[in-house]
Amino acid sequence: MEKPRIISVDVLRGLTIMMMTIVNNPGDWEHIFSPLEHAAWHGWTPTDLVFPFFLFIVGISVVLSNPERTLDWKKLITRTLRIFLLGMALAFFSRIKIGELSGLGLLAIRLVYTAIMTILLLGNYSVKKQFYFAIGLFMITIFLCFGGFESFEHVRIPGVLQRISLVFFIISLLYHFCSPRLLGALGLFFLIVYFVLMTQIPVPGFGAANVEMGKNLAAWLDHYLLPGHLWATSKTWDPEGILSTIPALSTGISGIFAGKILMHSHSRNSLYLMIIGIVFIGLGLCWDPYFPINKSLWTSSFVMVSSGFAFLLTGILHELIEQRNIKKWTSIFVIFGVNPMLVFFYSGIIPRALNMIKIPVLVDPEHTELGVISYVYRQAIQPFFTDLRWASLAGAFVYLVIWFVILSIFKRKNIIFKV
Repeated sequence: MEKPRIISVDVLRGLTIMMMTIVNNPGDWEHIFSPLEHAAWHGWTPTDLVFPFFLFIVGISVVLSNPERTLDWKKLITRTLRIFLLGMALAFFSRIKIGELSGLGLLAIRLVYTAIMTILLLGNYSVKKQFYFAIGLFMITIFLCFGGFESFEHVRIPGVLQRISLVFFIISLLYHFCSPRLLGALGLFFLIVYFVLMTQIPVPGFGAANVEMGKNLAAWLDHYLLPGHLWATSKTWDPEGILSTIPALSTGISGIFAGKILMHSHSRNSLYLMIIGIVFIGLGLCWDPYFPINKSLWTSSFVMVSSGFAFLLTGILHELIEQRNIKKWTSIFVIFGVNPMLVFFYSGIIPRALNMIKIPVLVDPEHTELGVISYVYRQAIQPFFTDLRWASLAGAFVYLVIWFVILSIFKRKNIIFKV
């Protein structure tokens, strides 16, 4: 008998996707609404909780989708590669070039590429074909990245979906092979090992261990192993880099334990989740002076604080929805929660595509032409606000509403895209 969906998990996922959509699509990147900005380095803002919530939910989903702890290698590898390749498809989009082609012609080529990737990576066809297509596309992707092709020699390889795929793969194996006690021990082990590596191991070329931007061990390893394939903003390190994926595993493992709690029908589940959350937040704050809370480094203290808030919010939602049966308000969040990969992927593609369509601007000497999104924002949203930060926030909410309309149509037609 199929276990009924836990609505609070869909709501948590929907809230996270909605927050991601708002954070990643401000009306104006130069005037971001302050709470929607990431911390400059040490410290945290509500925005910094979005990505760890994704990984926490991945951990929950590993449990809920596989309560018997079975292992299907082909299915696991396929899903891992499809998530990874969606991330790479986002990275490739703006780097696809065909000779001297530009403008709408180039946009058409890139949209055809996107459509093909959507069919191959989000399409519902036989598992066997999914597996072979994923393997083939992965090999082609790696060949393009390291084959000396000018268009792709600096394409970013680390990324949000890429990290999600790695964490999903590894914690799925740990969930299958490890007892709960060993799994918890490994989660703590990863945090301690990362703490020791980052605070005790000297950094080649920089000297003593440190957690400074661009000069720490994680940054050095990223630049050493993936030169030219890192975050374009920094070029020498990546916030979703190699070494910091170790503590990210602990974020996923914390989600596994939340999933285990949710799997058992008990009136105190919500209380357990909230207590764990408060304890985690407290431990993370205590660790902060020795290993600062830092999302870009995914420090151990950051894992504790972000996982703590994830536990706490999961407990609150579970209490309201499953325990007290207060569900009328949940539908808007569930709509976003059942198609997360589609929203994540196309929230990156759509702005890139629309801003390739240029509209002449006659009254602005600084901008002779603007992309569609920028033009609409400046003409239809910004004039209604005196504070550009609020205008930027309004632009993000307009984009969110557009997605809500699209997903509502999908919901009515029961269209769900899964990797």
